[in-house]
Amino acid sequence: MEKFIPYDKLSKKAKREADALKRGSWNGLNPVTRRSPNPKAYNRQKARKWDESPCVPFCFI
Repeated sequence: MEKFIPYDKLSKKAKREADALKRGSWNGLNPVTRRSPNPKAYNRQKARKWDESPCVPFCFI
């Protein structure tokens, strides 16, 4: 049986090992919270699309 050593007195390496044992796995799930975009908000990229389209000048003779 190992001797009990308080967490505060453990070495940095031992603390890392203890924390890794406590930590669980997300099993491929990304923990970042995601929200759908607000449809009422102004979207700069959507507004710029007209500028990106190729502009063909029309010449009438």
